[in-house]
Amino acid sequence: MPPGTGRKSYRGPPPFSLVIPAYNEEMRIPLLLSQLEGAGEGEFIFVCEGTDRTVDLVRDFARGHPELSVKCLHNGERLGKGGAIRQGFLSAQSPRVGYIDADGSTSVTQMMILFSLLNGYDAIIGSRWVEGSILEKPQGLFRRLESRIFNGFIRLIFRLPFQDTQCGAKVFKKSAIDAIIGEISSTGFEFDVELLWRLQRHGFRIKEHPIAWRDSSDSHVTVTDGIMMLLRLIALRMGR
Repeated sequence: MPPGTGRKSYRGPPPFSLVIPAYNEEMRIPLLLSQLEGAGEGEFIFVCEGTDRTVDLVRDFARGHPELSVKCLHNGERLGKGGAIRQGFLSAQSPRVGYIDADGSTSVTQMMILFSLLNGYDAIIGSRWVEGSILEKPQGLFRRLESRIFNGFIRLIFRLPFQDTQCGAKVFKKSAIDAIIGEISSTGFEFDVELLWRLQRHGFRIKEHPIAWRDSSDSHVTVTDGIMMLLRLIALRMGR
């Protein structure tokens, strides 16, 4: 058994696999780890990158909670958010998979709600901008404006009907992910858009669902990252 992996075992596949990409998250990840107790008998796959103590914190937690199934995948090279999620998906053992941001902006309890809605759909995506959503701590005005402009642009060029493509709270049937994962080239923050676009092009059923969300501040996404996301997405849309 790899170091820092929980000892929980199943006679069949786990009820869900939740992927958590974590890049230099030692300051924020303890909140998420504290929510795993009592979160069900699922599989929690942390894909850790960076140079801080994130890996140590996750592995220490896993060793201290052998009743949970906690994997810690650690890479020497930078995969990016999309690359980390992809690796987590490939490692997942459940027919239901999802991912959540490591910063605690969405609770594990909220993810359990999204998983419970999957029966009639191939994907359920959490949204901060549909009726019924709860912004416990909203983003600052500049971030909100930036988010709305980005979303409008994405809706225009990709013809995606969703109000919020970037919320880090999404769940899927693994069969849908398996059908399109080989087509995805994005490895950065633009991964969410390409993933939804590919699913839509294949005719999979996607539902946007309101979510309770809290701005964690200290976002790793900079203005430069946003510009690069747009440029990469334009190249993707023009080339494929």
